[in-house]
Amino acid sequence: QVQLVESGGGLVQPGGSLRLSCAASGSILSIVVMGWYRQAPGKQRELVASIHISGGTNYADSVKGRFTISRDNAKNTMWLQMNSLKPEDTALYTCNAVSPRYTRWGQGTQVTVSS
Repeated sequence: QVQLVESGGGLVQPGGSLRLSCAASGSILSIVVMGWYRQAPGKQRELVASIHISGGTNYADSVKGRFTISRDNAKNTMWLQMNSLKPEDTALYTCNAVSPRYTRWGQGTQVTVSS
């Protein structure tokens, strides 16, 4: 099973940008779908964006047009480019990977959008 490690979170002002990375410890060639989830205090975890091994993507309505998900199978890495950030984007962002045999989660990286 691969291990997932997120990075790139931090404190940013509204309207700013961040780029989150999810690095896998091994090959992601068997990972059919990778995605970014987020969870704010007191709220349920929600899917932000997902990307298929073929490159197809899906986005939550709340981030569509502002966030872009991508993956590089050769680098065993996935990214989430976040632009035009809003305070409501504040959450712990967690990487997820789904293979035919297992589902794996990272520990998350905190994103805080505040003035």
